[in-house]
Amino acid sequence: MPVLAYVAYVLDYDGDTHVYLQIADILRRRVATLSSGHPVPSEAEIQQEFGVARTTARRAVHVLREEGLIYTVHGEGSFVGPPAGAPRKQRKVPLYQQIAADVADQIKAGEFLPRRPIPGETALVKQYDVARETVRRAMALLREQGWIYTVAQRGSYVSPKDSWPAG
Repeated sequence: MPVLAYVAYVLDYDGDTHVYLQIADILRRRVATLSSGHPVPSEAEIQQEFGVARTTARRAVHVLREEGLIYTVHGEGSFVGPPAGAPRKQRKVPLYQQIAADVADQIKAGEFLPRRPIPGETALVKQYDVARETVRRAMALLREQGWIYTVAQRGSYVSPKDSWPAG
């Protein structure tokens, strides 16, 4: 993925233009320099870069999507161009897969012990600065792979070693 040099923009919080529209304008200029199918920043990345709430980032992305400049694929992110058959470049690793891999590595390293709890959704949302749904997908992947199991009303726990995936 090419590295783009971005000009620092100052948001006008006291002006007559909503902050999300100002961010959408900045992103619109950036998107214009990218080829179709190129990934655009995630809501979390926009939130961090501009120091705004996730809803503000989400509204800015929504503006570009409504204008047809970008499209979103659930679980993969947003990309430049129209959605119909547009080829897209993969992100390195989807965030939920990265979170699942990190937790699995911590389990393998003995940081989380069998039949003991792993951090809850809220802690992982805060640690990785992602949406709750992203953490839920990571947890589902860990369960599917055999790393963890969930007890209703109690939380998720590290599976016994004999349930862990081979390798």
